[in-house]
Amino acid sequence: MNITIHDELRSFVDPLTEIEYAALERSLLAEGCRDALVLWNDILIDGHNRYAICRKHDIPFRTVQNTNFESIDDVKLWMIDNHLARRSVSDFQRGLLAIRKKQIVASRKAANPEAEEAPEDESPPWNTREEVARAARVSPNTISQIERIQKAAAPQLVEAVRAGTISINAAANVAQLPPEAQIAAVAGGRKELQQAARQVREQKAAARPRKETADGEPVDETARMRAEIAALKDRVASLLTENEVLKQRLAALGGQDA
Repeated sequence: MNITIHDELRSFVDPLTEIEYAALERSLLAEGCRDALVLWNDILIDGHNRYAICRKHDIPFRTVQNTNFESIDDVKLWMIDNHLARRSVSDFQRGLLAIRKKQIVASRKAANPEAEEAPEDESPPWNTREEVARAARVSPNTISQIERIQKAAAPQLVEAVRAGTISINAAANVAQLPPEAQIAAVAGGRKELQQAARQVREQKAAARPRKETADGEPVDETARMRAEIAALKDRVASLLTENEVLKQRLAALGGQDA
């Protein structure tokens, strides 16, 4: 059987952690591949992780065809919607997927401006950051940070966000550094990344015009308190990220991949 892996479609699926991969592998070895892999013609569109493990161990699997698509963009939108609906997908990945869906929908409208209104499954209209954020179940500010990471982050920094080593908020700050500085921070681990994010925040704060009190004195105390609040927010974001990673690992232990 000829099965083709489409690289862009494969990128829609978050890589499994070592724990998640091991759990899925044990399940497939013990119970076999119970769910059929989904194909569009010869292109695999659902079951990438199961397919890789089945090939590794010569585990038999079934396939089914989904013939409801007219183009590869239809397939992309279907995959994106499937992953956006899953609880185990991280905030970062949901944000990336929602941004990608907005780009596809916008490209379709630009190519055919006289087309009828988009079907219900493409709602919301995807015209604003707020609509994208609502679909991804994150805040508009988080979508803005993900867009910054998408545009400026080194691949190593992106992988650190995916792995939960650094929060989205902190990564958006580190992404403003030169690529070599980003790579060095990632190599230094979680503490080095947090330090780099803190330094970027402090540099940005120092570059802002200094306000003065009614007596003409610089508002140093206010700036200090704001810096402390920002640091606490980063810490909270990091803890939430770690919590999300633990939830994903627990979810993986209870079932197979997409």
